[in-house]
Amino acid sequence: MRGDTLTIGFLKNAEPNATARAGFITSKRLGNAVVRNRTRRRLREIFRKHQHEIRDGIWIVTIASARAARGTFRALEDEWLRLGRRASIFLA
Repeated sequence: MRGDTLTIGFLKNAEPNATARAGFITSKRLGNAVVRNRTRRRLREIFRKHQHEIRDGIWIVTIASARAARGTFRALEDEWLRLGRRASIFLA
């Protein structure tokens, strides 16, 4: 699923009872190490806040675009949740 600032890929794990896992990709196109780490911290916090809402056995990869570095936490969270709903990774 591709959005304005984020792209989300997901895989349903073979073991359905496993907890959801997340990985984050922030390339050098985002900026220097400080900017990349800040973006990763924001994405990890978004996942942490909403991990109880995600189906078990799903692995999620979030790729941040250059616009993600300039976005606010709230904008990133809204985008991530919107893409997650489109991908149907959340519990009902």
